[in-house]
Amino acid sequence: MTLDSVSSKRLTQQQLESTLWAAANALRGPVDPGDFKAYVFPVMFFKWISDNWDYRHAEALADFGDDLTDEIEADYQPFAIPDGCHWDDVYGTTFNIGAKLGHTLQRIELANPELAGVFGDVNWGNKDRLPENALATLLDTFHPVKLDPDHVEGDMLGAAYEYLLREFAEASGKKAGEFFTPRHVVHLLVKLLEPKPGDTVIDPSCGSAGMLVETVNAVTAAGGDARTLKLHGQEINLTTSAIAKMNLYLHGLRDFDVRRGDTLRDPKHVTRGKLDTFDVVIANPPFSLQNWGAAEWTNDPYGRSSCGLPPAKNGDYAWIQHMAATMTPETGRVGVVMPHGVLFRGGKEGAIRKCLIAEQDVIEAVIGLPTNLFYSTSIPVAILILRRRKPVERQGKVLFIDASARFKPGKNQNTMDDADVDAIHAAYARGEDIDGEGGLHLRLVDHEEIAANGYDLNIGRYLAVAEHAEVDVEAALAAYRDARAALREAERTLDAKLAAAGFDA
Repeated sequence: MTLDSVSSKRLTQQQLESTLWAAANALRGPVDPGDFKAYVFPVMFFKWISDNWDYRHAEALADFGDDLTDEIEADYQPFAIPDGCHWDDVYGTTFNIGAKLGHTLQRIELANPELAGVFGDVNWGNKDRLPENALATLLDTFHPVKLDPDHVEGDMLGAAYEYLLREFAEASGKKAGEFFTPRHVVHLLVKLLEPKPGDTVIDPSCGSAGMLVETVNAVTAAGGDARTLKLHGQEINLTTSAIAKMNLYLHGLRDFDVRRGDTLRDPKHVTRGKLDTFDVVIANPPFSLQNWGAAEWTNDPYGRSSCGLPPAKNGDYAWIQHMAATMTPETGRVGVVMPHGVLFRGGKEGAIRKCLIAEQDVIEAVIGLPTNLFYSTSIPVAILILRRRKPVERQGKVLFIDASARFKPGKNQNTMDDADVDAIHAAYARGEDIDGEGGLHLRLVDHEEIAANGYDLNIGRYLAVAEHAEVDVEAALAAYRDARAALREAERTLDAKLAAAGFDA
């Protein structure tokens, strides 16, 4: 089937996805696959805005005919397109196409303040980075495809966008972790937090905004009015924050607040000097950041280090404490994906973990997931669920779930299907001790037992099953690295004291 024939009728999901992937392939060669998204998504979004402008203009013209004015037109159009900034104006350009496209996208952002930064920061006029023939091929691929409501039904475009995200993640390998969390992990995390109509929601490391989109889907699927959700996000990477905004728009969402910035150093959701709080705080932040901003946290103005300052070269507990600090007092709950090291590492992290358990009693559940679920790492990961006010029957306890056996093997990554997600959610919701039922192991453990283990949350301590052999290896390696680091620090301290005393170290 040619692109011309596709554009002449309503597209199927498969046709739309294959067309979008063909657009990405237009860049293959001069552009690294890991950078496809920076070029393809802005062009797709520009085409979507233009096609929808044409669609709304036709509606307005049908309703008002010769009486149509600019003021009336504006009421029909969700986004303004300045004169000379339509898709056809760029597509008709034959020389310096990139410069024309870049100027057009800038003018559209200026005409629509809510779109500020949505097209990213690509230098479209740089012919060394993006040869003109490659850009022309990219535009040629999109041109015959209409992305208006007459040709693309419902959430097809949002689903196709997620398809591209997934394909780009597979193409870019380890770089994928910067912007994409596998859909089944997102689905599980959202399901565990059970968002409700009217909730305030934030993802402080929102990537492509998949968590926020899935939150909307979950509320809608449960029969709730997702329009009452108040969605927020923060993302440090400019290109990725632009992708997040496009993703939300393409899923039919308009009322959201995604801001660009470094959450740990400079949180943007702040009111009168205090962190805003939310009902649902959800994230898959970057694991074990070495340069996360420890210096700024020494005197953190937002009080996020109430349980202690995390290690200068590992930001895992900075994320956990930030998210805990942004929970609302009554209904706040946190769902965060973390490496298993946060469960057992000692030193400063051990002290923080003890505080979160014994003093604040906010850690409700630790859920061990299968290995090799993510594009960026094959190590086993865990979901931590925190609640500001835990159910009475779980106060003074932590729920441990071993879900490491609930997966389907894949070619590159393992996956969890709906049955796996539903089984894990059911075990979490029920919270009763089980022994291998449905491939799961679960225990609700008193704080006294956890204290006796030095506030170590390693799942293998509480659920002694064969699947934890690999996890225990990770624990041993992490303990070894911590011991080596402690030894090096002790040696440096000793050398300094010897030198001060006049001894030759």
